[in-house]
Amino acid sequence: MTFAIIAAGEGSRLSQEGIKLPKPLVRICGEPMIDRLIRLFNENGADRICIIVNKLHAQTETHVRKLMARGEGAPIELAVQDTPSSMHSFSVLSPWLEQAPFCLTTVDTIFRETDFAEYIKAFRESNSDGMMGVTDFIDDEKPLYVGTDNNMNITGFYDEPQNCRYISGGLYALKPNALRTLSRCMEAGLSRMRNFQRGLVADGLKLKAYPMSKVLDIDHAQDIIKAETFLRSINKEDKTGQTSLNKLG
Repeated sequence: MTFAIIAAGEGSRLSQEGIKLPKPLVRICGEPMIDRLIRLFNENGADRICIIVNKLHAQTETHVRKLMARGEGAPIELAVQDTPSSMHSFSVLSPWLEQAPFCLTTVDTIFRETDFAEYIKAFRESNSDGMMGVTDFIDDEKPLYVGTDNNMNITGFYDEPQNCRYISGGLYALKPNALRTLSRCMEAGLSRMRNFQRGLVADGLKLKAYPMSKVLDIDHAQDIIKAETFLRSINKEDKTGQTSLNKLG
């Protein structure tokens, strides 16, 4: 399985709020966001990891190339290109995603590690065309609401609530046939990942929603604090739970 990271955004809001590092290198609980994703991908059986970064922040490219030189974990493919949207970045990565199922996300997506492992396992065992990570925790400036039926089949993607329980968590696990929809969207001059997701539904692909406890994006400086608080709290919960199991054992 291939894993992919879109890390080509400018991170302008973080920069305006005094964060000097490029977004992919911002540390959450001491670990650069891009390193965290690479680690989690390797822990979940990555055969290959594909990354796109922009030309604006050479520091990010240098960092990734150092990781590539170490040769640890799955091989990394790197594209360095400025793009106008996440969907365009996805398109740049798409030639590396044609041969096997893949999971794509943006570099600033923060989630519980056990949730992610269970999500990837569920996708591998699924016969659906795709499985989207969703959450009922809403802390996004412009959330994409996800319509589902009683069996968690995705029925639509909406800018307004539409009585939807979930929003997109920005995690996209897909079979390669989804790339045909991406090509169609690009040819139509569309942008934004939400339009790609709507295209998947319009093209009749079978999509499942996978609920995750909480998913955060890092768009503002205060989001770094929120993410660290979240990760520390779940680490504490996991340690408490393990201690209880040890006592029972």
